[in-house]
Amino acid sequence: MIILIDQDGVLADFEHAFLAAWRDRHPAIAPVAYEDRKSFNLLDDYPPELRGKAEAIYTAPGFIRELPPVPGAIEAFKELLALGMDLRICTSPLHQYENCVAEKFLWVERHLGRAATERIVMTRDKTLVRGDILIDDKPTVKGAVAQPSWRHIVYDAPYNRHVADRPRMVWTDWRNVLAGQLYAADA
Repeated sequence: MIILIDQDGVLADFEHAFLAAWRDRHPAIAPVAYEDRKSFNLLDDYPPELRGKAEAIYTAPGFIRELPPVPGAIEAFKELLALGMDLRICTSPLHQYENCVAEKFLWVERHLGRAATERIVMTRDKTLVRGDILIDDKPTVKGAVAQPSWRHIVYDAPYNRHVADRPRMVWTDWRNVLAGQLYAADA
């Protein structure tokens, strides 16, 4: 079984790092609280006059590289590997990719080890990637392939809670959610 795992928002805590950086850079301007996020695209939750400030934070050198792990993600990743699962980190680069691409690799090496960098699949279109399961916080993953080979498990976030037709998980309940998916695949 091939399990594809998104990086930002699933393994790496993009959201909380962004909020901390915003508060540090713009203490007089309240950021959009995590629980108030409505759109997967962070910029859509900010008024036009603040979007440049937001983008400057997450495209800055070092931002992606220094993201903290999502609590429980590293332990779950290592446990899934130990269970014999074929894991791939299936991640999309930012449109402004100059710092992002290399820093995604550096993040994986730092938190999961150099060997894990061999498991990175970086693409703007995840529907082209073969796998059995995709764990991703993006509410809808679309691309060139209308019916991807994988089943989408939604990694819970405020901006995807309207999705009710797919399983959802967080790292504290991954065993139950994935066990159900593995059982369904064997049926």
